[in-house]
Amino acid sequence: MKDSRVLESRVTGEKAVRRRRECESCGKRFTTYERVEVMQILVMKRSGGREPYSREKLRAGISRACAKTNVTAEEIDDLVDSVENEMATLGKREIPASTVGELALKLLSKLDEVAYVRFASVYRQFQSMEDFVSELRRLKDELTV
Repeated sequence: MKDSRVLESRVTGEKAVRRRRECESCGKRFTTYERVEVMQILVMKRSGGREPYSREKLRAGISRACAKTNVTAEEIDDLVDSVENEMATLGKREIPASTVGELALKLLSKLDEVAYVRFASVYRQFQSMEDFVSELRRLKDELTV
């Protein structure tokens, strides 16, 4: 659209930008619509199955881990945004669930220790108290380095 100029821009209800343009050579006016193309990411489950990535599912898991902590809803949304940005930089259409979980754990460890351990216990499927203790030692070592 080098040969046209934008007369008006507005956001439509369809998550698109509507631009009214004018051709600089002939003066005719026309409308263009710009939409962000979102690449649908598939998550490869441990069981071998695949399912579409769900922001709501990730947010719900993180919210449960952050229950009764000082972590705000805005901080949870920021964390989910960061996980999604990291996934986007990978540039892959299919991402293992383990990658999503590890990204969330990495960011949770910086946000809240209790939420980190809660999320890790479910994500890593802790089976015993020893699993908790070893994870706590690992977290303590990371924080003191």
